[in-house]
Amino acid sequence: MATAISNPIRRSMGSPTIASNPAKLGVPLVASPLFASLSQEQCEKAIWRARSRVFARDELLFMQGQPVRSLALIRTGSVKITQLSPSGNEVILWMYGTGSVVGMLSEPTSGNHTCSARSMEPCSALVWESAAFQSLMLDFPQIRKNVGLILATRLTELEERFREVATEKVAKRLALALLRLLKHIGKQVQGGVEVSLSREELAQMTGTTLFTISRILSKWGEMGFVLPRRESVLVRDPYRLELVSDDI
Repeated sequence: MATAISNPIRRSMGSPTIASNPAKLGVPLVASPLFASLSQEQCEKAIWRARSRVFARDELLFMQGQPVRSLALIRTGSVKITQLSPSGNEVILWMYGTGSVVGMLSEPTSGNHTCSARSMEPCSALVWESAAFQSLMLDFPQIRKNVGLILATRLTELEERFREVATEKVAKRLALALLRLLKHIGKQVQGGVEVSLSREELAQMTGTTLFTISRILSKWGEMGFVLPRRESVLVRDPYRLELVSDDI
């Protein structure tokens, strides 16, 4: 099973270095699904084999069509996954935050990226070259199992989102998308949990128009359980999102 990060298009902030203090770098990464069921010692040994990288805001981690060369585990910040259509239109597929792995494919040493990954803010990551990660999975078979579980979880989520697009109205789709995003990239701030995403990006992810997203968020803002902002949404009451109906 592969995952990868090709050489960034732009030079990243600072040069990559081997993780010099796994104990520090591993917190809270030992809680990542990639390291599930591994001991602290095993996690630290795995982290020793990675390089620490820092990416500037809006920097490419890898690009659609490039060969898979490595795997990245996000330490801080968030990354959006996008794909270009044959006509050149870019669509946001999803976002990932701390503890997530990006660039994952079904085979580790072949194939090209089917999508691109770009940092949404200054972002740090641990990066394993493909050969190093293959060696890691041989030494720690649990990591191979974890990779399979991560892929299976993402496939299940993709199926759920496809069903929602086909069966749910926009308000419900938006509520479900925000609830997932709270888990992946939500940041606790004063007054609630913030999701840094524009209305246009939310429209892309839910298969609707900017006007419709703006109308729904404005209505929810009047109801008091979200606070729409220019480039983000502050969710004041996630439970109210769970109860959203289609009557908007």
